[in-house]
Amino acid sequence: MSDLSYAEVSAKLQQRWPEHKIAPTLERVQRLVELLGDPQKAYPVVHLTGTNGKTSTARMIDSLLTEAGLRTGRFTSPHLETVRERITLGGEPISEERFTEAYAELEPYLEVVDSEFDNPLSFFEVMTVMAYAVFADAPVDVAVIEVGLGGSWDATNVADGVVSVITPVAVDHAHLLGTDPVTIAGEKAGIIKPGGTAVMSQQSLDVFEVLLRRAAEVGAQVAREGIEFGVTTRSVAVGGQLISIQGLGGEYEDIFLPLHGEYQAHNAATALAAVEALLGATAQTEGRLTTELIQAGFAEATSPGRMEVVRTSPTIIVDAAHNPHGAEATAATVTEAFAFNPLIGVLGCMKDKDVYGMLEAYEPIMETVVCTRNSFERSMPAEELGEIAAEVFGEDRVLVRPKLLDAIDDAIRLAEENAIAMGTGGVLITGSVITAGEARKLLVRRPRADEGTK
Repeated sequence: MSDLSYAEVSAKLQQRWPEHKIAPTLERVQRLVELLGDPQKAYPVVHLTGTNGKTSTARMIDSLLTEAGLRTGRFTSPHLETVRERITLGGEPISEERFTEAYAELEPYLEVVDSEFDNPLSFFEVMTVMAYAVFADAPVDVAVIEVGLGGSWDATNVADGVVSVITPVAVDHAHLLGTDPVTIAGEKAGIIKPGGTAVMSQQSLDVFEVLLRRAAEVGAQVAREGIEFGVTTRSVAVGGQLISIQGLGGEYEDIFLPLHGEYQAHNAATALAAVEALLGATAQTEGRLTTELIQAGFAEATSPGRMEVVRTSPTIIVDAAHNPHGAEATAATVTEAFAFNPLIGVLGCMKDKDVYGMLEAYEPIMETVVCTRNSFERSMPAEELGEIAAEVFGEDRVLVRPKLLDAIDDAIRLAEENAIAMGTGGVLITGSVITAGEARKLLVRRPRADEGTK
């Protein structure tokens, strides 16, 4: 039992280098896992990178593997509401007690590594190694690991993925990864390891070329969406969509996916291919991955903060899109799955993002945009965001509300007052994972202690 409290551990972690401050090296993490006996080698790893779709795809992989009877560990980032979301066992965040114990077990080794390098271990590096240690101690049958940033020098890359998943590559974190998808793909390709299998979501041809070159260099097998696997049919359904997928081991039909958006159907196909690659696309796998099992696994899939309906009357959607590629997918999904008239946007973005590109994606579908900010120092001031929004939307379609709660209240009022019929108004809160998470805290009703949980 640790003498530290959960609050004390959280404070210690927050005192470390933040996630947006990057020193591109694996030396510190390699030293730390070496001192711990390389816990990341104690189980097979499914390793994910890409610009958008990583967390949703990781959650679907986790759900399928759990349905197949395997005990999973999952590491994703960033979190929406609590840092414990990043480290899950069997799909559930680890407890405050286990989180605190894991840090206490690691702390003496952190002091050693910090003393050996000019720069101390960062918040993300410590979280990564905590996850690897928790998974080894559990133990898990397989770990699903999402890259934090990039690939080659990301802290998670001390693990060798049996399966490497590359979701769609676009431009994000340009100041760190590069200003074009081809350059970024070169960095992300670093998670493809010798003897493994690289599962690639649909990419542009020049990005595919970069990824295939890396796979050939290290002798990895390749499975490409649109060639070896893919979505064969798709239709909108109440509460999600109905899809069929051509997998590596066969075709699976009539799958209900309780998530909105064409991009989530493609994420599902990628997740299924990754699971097939992990288990081996053989006759034995076909017996294990039945259509019924896959249907059940996807039926349990959730993706909090990704096109998530958190309220009705009016409908309020929270979405974590934080770059133009993600915003375009969100806009297309809203148009396909809902019939809002009007749709009021609430936007809170980070300073280092392509805010203009996101606003351009939303302008055709939002009648009014309410510009706000989240609580992080890196968030763009609401007034500055409002000035950019006025260039895209026109001043008469832009409101500025520095406080997120005020922005949400005004958006709800506008949606209700201007609805052409009862129930037609909607609110979309987006622009950042942090904004989505803080909105969820304000809007998602928690059960009272006497109600229990469902």
